[in-house]
Amino acid sequence: MPAELIDGKAIAETIRAEVARDVAILAAHGVVPGLTVVLVGDDGASATYVGAKEKASKAAGMAGQTIRLPATTSQADLLALIEQLNADASVHGILVQMPLPKQIDPDTVIRHILPEKDVDGFHPVNVGKLLIGHTDGFVSCTPAGVIELLVRSGVDTRGAEAVIVGRSNIVGKPMAALLVQGRAGGDATVTICHSRTRDIASHTRRADILIVAAGRAEMITGDMIKPGAVVIDVGMNHVPDATKAKGTRLCGDVHFASAVEVASKITPVPGGVGPMTIAMLLRNTVRAAQRAHGLAEA
Repeated sequence: MPAELIDGKAIAETIRAEVARDVAILAAHGVVPGLTVVLVGDDGASATYVGAKEKASKAAGMAGQTIRLPATTSQADLLALIEQLNADASVHGILVQMPLPKQIDPDTVIRHILPEKDVDGFHPVNVGKLLIGHTDGFVSCTPAGVIELLVRSGVDTRGAEAVIVGRSNIVGKPMAALLVQGRAGGDATVTICHSRTRDIASHTRRADILIVAAGRAEMITGDMIKPGAVVIDVGMNHVPDATKAKGTRLCGDVHFASAVEVASKITPVPGGVGPMTIAMLLRNTVRAAQRAHGLAEA
């Protein structure tokens, strides 16, 4: 029997409705959550993603703005802009879209954003709070979205064997930190696999929950999955496909056709994890506004 699809689009819409509710409550206190996204350069994919963020924030009743800078922008000029945004009380969340031009060090930029405005959850202070279990920081949006998918789909993570394929600072590492926390969506036993892992299949086959964020198209096939496992595919890859008008098709890091016959639940690509990232960014921004004004979080 094919796996049940985890509808990330529907769950993201629910979260965005919750965000809109919280924005309305803030508005009653004279507060409009403000998200500023900074885009350096003219990368097409980044521009599309940034546009979606701005549109989503405005749809939720938030003040969303995008600042576009030329690819020749110096690191000093970008840091000066961040200083201005840090000091602007109307800006509650700051996000600098990656990747950045080669003359700008992303770690320096991330560290320059105030932790309380780092709604991407990348600042070392927020990463540290996640690791020690504090809940007053911000969690990276994609792994936070995965936890919401699991919890809202009725997946019991307590005591489960969770295997993560990928060790990035954006997904893999924070994902592991979330899954071991002693709260909802946590209490799992976690293994992280990566490019130096020997015999990845031996690890993935024992996973009750398999989360794949390796950036390699369809690398996990059905024979690498434990029957009945929950599979979360974080991958977004464009691969050649002559049958498509654009000559490519979008796929995940999991070979969906074979995996869907083995798993109990699975996220599709698109329509799985992708919509959750922006939804969680909006939620982080609302929380930043609530904290900045001393208002209770919903």
